[in-house]
Amino acid sequence: MRAVGLATMIVAALAAPLAAQTVPFGESHDAGQPVEITSDRLDLDQSAGSAVFTGGVKVGQGELRLAADRVEVFYDEGGSASGTVRRMVATGNVTLSNGQEAAEAERATYEVASGHVEMEGDVLLTQGQNALSSERLNIDLNAGTGRLEGRVQTIFVPGSKP
Repeated sequence: MRAVGLATMIVAALAAPLAAQTVPFGESHDAGQPVEITSDRLDLDQSAGSAVFTGGVKVGQGELRLAADRVEVFYDEGGSASGTVRRMVATGNVTLSNGQEAAEAERATYEVASGHVEMEGDVLLTQGQNALSSERLNIDLNAGTGRLEGRVQTIFVPGSKP
């Protein structure tokens, strides 16, 4: 039964140029956990309620890890860098990992409260020995699922677990 499902996923992913494929991505995520950010530089704009981190940016929230060249952080009302993080936009060499899964892209937007991440631009998702690539990856961290869209290519290694 599992082999039939796997074969169906492979055929579907390789058959249509604009196919979409849903895949597991990590376990459920707690968006209420603190967000820790390190970088080489920080530029704050108190009036806009945003901060721009550049240079080897690393973000952590529980098991979730994000790395990029640049991350712009937008805070909830109040406009203070000490406020609640609403959204993060990462650009340049973006890598997102959550447990055994890791995704790479040119750009990622993370809506913290909803737990949704949208990655775009040469997306590569690895799950153990399996690899999937596409133009876009939408991740629901709360559900632990991801949806690849665009030209989806998959490589499954028999006997490996995603």
